[in-house]
Amino acid sequence: MSQSFVYQAQPARVIFGRGTSARLPDEADRLGLRRLLVLSTPQQTALATQVQQLLGERAAGAFAGATMHTPIEVTERALAVVKELGIDGVVSVGGGSTTGLGKAIALRTDLPQIVLPTTYAGSEMTPLLGETRDGVKTTQRSPKVLPEVVVYDVDLTLSLPLQMSALSAFNAIAHAVEALYAPDGNPIVSLMAEEGVRAIVDALPRMMREPGDATARADVLYGAWLCACCLGSVTMGLHHKLCHTLGGLFDLPHAQTHAIVLPHALAYNAPEIPVALTHLRRAFKTEDPVQALLQLERECGIPLALRDIGMPRDGVARAIEQAMANPYGNPRRIEAGALGQLLERAWAGEGV
Repeated sequence: MSQSFVYQAQPARVIFGRGTSARLPDEADRLGLRRLLVLSTPQQTALATQVQQLLGERAAGAFAGATMHTPIEVTERALAVVKELGIDGVVSVGGGSTTGLGKAIALRTDLPQIVLPTTYAGSEMTPLLGETRDGVKTTQRSPKVLPEVVVYDVDLTLSLPLQMSALSAFNAIAHAVEALYAPDGNPIVSLMAEEGVRAIVDALPRMMREPGDATARADVLYGAWLCACCLGSVTMGLHHKLCHTLGGLFDLPHAQTHAIVLPHALAYNAPEIPVALTHLRRAFKTEDPVQALLQLERECGIPLALRDIGMPRDGVARAIEQAMANPYGNPRRIEAGALGQLLERAWAGEGV
């Protein structure tokens, strides 16, 4: 090994398997938590109630107002509940929206977090937080927002609707793809990225055929965990910048935006990332990972155009302006003309 690199492992405790939710009370006790607030979206209140029952007297209350892109005003409402109930820790149950709210609370209070992911979004394994204020989504990195414990329970993903499962899986793949060409990447992260993509790509068709196949679900969740580790270990580039810009400007659904933009961003960077493409060729078992990615998205029946998820036609110019406003690392130089072509294709759902 002649390459010099720096690898910073994230100090999160991970529990993976089936039925692992039952270990929640023990994990709360291990952290010395006695007054936990259970967080969820409005759609997952039933699951949040189950978690409260599992925690018993350790659960002091619930807040079911988590929503996409972590709006500041939602965080402020949750913080009022934290203060009112004398909360000493949070349990986030759900996907990226709920995890984001838990992180936003932790940033301001330094309260411990336990996360039970129900999707493959991956935020639970990162020291990153994206928040939205007045239509602008900004991302920051802080060790204060990294959850202390992540409990991956395959059983919690079995009821995740198929299309949302696929979208969330492509969101995970995006983390690994960008990690492979990150300016601060390293061979350890590259190993996790390739294995994460391979696991998801291998298991997705099985999961789509048999949604209740626990083995396929476990393989996708395993791959998503590895991809999330990548997201938390290195900086992201053009793809994530565009998705955050589009999400903040037009309130687009997070996973759908990632799935649509990913093949276009990968094609944009392809001429400058030969090593990353070698990893992806092995993971996809094909010489053309960009087309393989598009084909897999078609087979999963997910949206392929930004216009189909709510982006207005005149939004391309606004997105270019905001994406160009702040410099960020990317293997290929960001140019307004080429970026416009990328967004036009993604908006219309055209091939790359």
